[in-house]
Amino acid sequence: MTPRPMYWSIRRELWENRSVYVAPLAVAAVFLFGFALSTIMLPHHLRAAALDPAKQERMLVMPFSAAPGLIILTSFIVGAFYCLEALYGERRDRSILFWKSLPVSDLTTVLSKASIPLVVLPSIAIAVSLATQLVMLFMSTVVLSASSVGAAALWSRLPLFTMTLIMFYGVAVHVLWHAPLYAWLLQISGWARRTPLLWVVLPPLALGVFERITFHTSLVASLVSYRLIGAMRVAFVATEGHDIRRLAQLAPLRFLLTPGLWIGLIAAAAFLAAAARLRRHREPI
Repeated sequence: MTPRPMYWSIRRELWENRSVYVAPLAVAAVFLFGFALSTIMLPHHLRAAALDPAKQERMLVMPFSAAPGLIILTSFIVGAFYCLEALYGERRDRSILFWKSLPVSDLTTVLSKASIPLVVLPSIAIAVSLATQLVMLFMSTVVLSASSVGAAALWSRLPLFTMTLIMFYGVAVHVLWHAPLYAWLLQISGWARRTPLLWVVLPPLALGVFERITFHTSLVASLVSYRLIGAMRVAFVATEGHDIRRLAQLAPLRFLLTPGLWIGLIAAAAFLAAAARLRRHREPI
């Protein structure tokens, strides 16, 4: 049997970190519970807004946009905390001594850990989002069909295929854009001797305060903001209210030609290489 170190390394991460798939599922379950309660009154609210088609459309479509947004946001947050713990945790509990005795290189181990926020979590978030939307569609159809409103009011207004394409595009864009952040968190996780979260938060905060007091500028804050939410500005053509509903609002060429994307990917590669080197030489805590 041919050994597959990357595959089994990723499987190991999933075995040891159940929050990777439990958290998106939990958010989806909570959202579905709330949606089920609100759907009971949906026909009444639609009839009350009969003279305002735009309001009716918002009531019908907004939950189908909100559910993936919450699930995907949860996956990004879980990915950040996972990266902070990934290398630090195995040094803290000294399990690194066992894992380093296996014929798996440090680079393979670091890349397998990086694949969780960059590949596995986004894939889980998309799958859970699609399943959640299908359940929501079924519940809404049943409730509206049993009322005088009818399910056609939902099916004629819900651009589910377009929303799915936008979701795939948005997730891919943010994965690429946030890659240096995840890689940097992995590097901090491999370097810090204690409380890696403080080493992530305090240096930029201290630099930002120093810059503001000394030079009366906010370049550090702008850089952090750009890396956190800048993908929305370069990958989408936002309208008033930043509502993305049409494929024409996607700007993939502008995104791919943005220097910040490629600088970030180069930085991500450097951070991952540093994390692999740190894992090779760092001792257990």
